[in-house]
Amino acid sequence: MSSEELIRESRRHPKIDDRGMMDVPFLVLVLLFMVYYLFQGALHPHWLWWLMIPVELVHLGILGMGFGIIISSMTTKYRDLTVLVDFGVSLWMYATPVVYPLSMLGEGWMRTLLQINPVTESVELMRYAILGQGTVNWGFYFLSWGVTLVIALLGIVVFNKVERTFMDTV
Repeated sequence: MSSEELIRESRRHPKIDDRGMMDVPFLVLVLLFMVYYLFQGALHPHWLWWLMIPVELVHLGILGMGFGIIISSMTTKYRDLTVLVDFGVSLWMYATPVVYPLSMLGEGWMRTLLQINPVTESVELMRYAILGQGTVNWGFYFLSWGVTLVIALLGIVVFNKVERTFMDTV
């Protein structure tokens, strides 16, 4: 398949337009659901907290970049690591309260263990901003940022160390 055919085929994809943007009808549907639930009284968003959503997206981006750099640096030498990464991502999804609220766990060691996860406080903050439900523990929030920065710096260090031998192992 030539590059022109690939470009033509990608333009016919129903979920992506020419600029690579998300499907607009999906965003409209989400907006309509949100308006509906606002008028029903089921949603109580904290509008001022919406200003924190871009901060959290940057936070999650830095965390993803750090892990991505570490994993890509390690998989150049250890190819089987990709299987472990797939399993780890699935496990991490269940260890992050996306589908279930953190308040469902109550107080105890399980809740504390999940709050050490650097993604948990970001999810809870966005849940609090958008849905008006959830709690933000500022101690664990700043710990989350600390873990994120450590992982990003560790990724840069690992990349710089492994960079010299990339061509030898590839």
